[in-house]
Amino acid sequence: MSTTTGYYVPHDAKWSIVGSVGLCIFFVGLANLVNGGGWLTMLVGMAVVIYMMFGWFGLVVRESESGLYKAQEDLSFRMSMAWFIFSEVMFFAAFFGALFYARTFSGPWLGDISSTTNTVLYPAFDYVWPNNGPGNLGGDYQKMGWFGLPLINTLLLLTSGVTCTIAHHAIKDGDRSKMVRWLLATVILGFIFVGCQAYEYYEAYHHYNLKMTTGIYGSTFFMLTGFHGFHVCMGAIMLTVVMLRGAKGHFTADNHFAFEAAAWYWHFVDVVWLGLFLFVYIL
Repeated sequence: MSTTTGYYVPHDAKWSIVGSVGLCIFFVGLANLVNGGGWLTMLVGMAVVIYMMFGWFGLVVRESESGLYKAQEDLSFRMSMAWFIFSEVMFFAAFFGALFYARTFSGPWLGDISSTTNTVLYPAFDYVWPNNGPGNLGGDYQKMGWFGLPLINTLLLLTSGVTCTIAHHAIKDGDRSKMVRWLLATVILGFIFVGCQAYEYYEAYHHYNLKMTTGIYGSTFFMLTGFHGFHVCMGAIMLTVVMLRGAKGHFTADNHFAFEAAAWYWHFVDVVWLGLFLFVYIL
């Protein structure tokens, strides 16, 4: 049992093993899929991972609500979430770095008429950004502008950050019902964002001819915005779970780290989107 000075250690820690097996099956199936195989193995792995998440998170919720976690466990959760978000920062930094390198170094180098590489390999290549060359990969296309859906999505995420903060202050004041209402608004805004991005992708493919195969511009555009959209979807799901827990009577003014963790994550995806909006859409 946990005490004020002890540290709770679960006796039956099977979920990490289940998760490892599920991830292994998933990635074996994914490798098989991209090499011409079927979907079955990957879907089985995904099902095992989802089963693990429900089981493990449900166990943590039950342990938390039963009072097993004290100050030391709370500190561990906070440090773990901080390191997780740091790993996500590095994840997006890699893709932003790829965009920066392509725009600032490799593109100008390939297009430099004084360069031997340009003279020998791509004598007709004239570098401008955005670019889908050398080779006009994917054919002619239209750049995705910042006005319209991207601007709307920016306003949606900024507004959701405000509603999430209001919900946070509500639970700190002990007003659980107000927290639930403002979290509902945050979740709705998040899923509207995902819907708008899906429509933007439809427009890109069917009207702009902008695809993953449209050279370095298309690949960096869809990798950055696509992974961000995935993170928004995951963040909205996390906030939905927190909202449902709040509706069931969970959390107090002094004990609501699950909400704080989801809020940290949500503000992180907000900040990433601001970087995307500036460097992918505007500049």
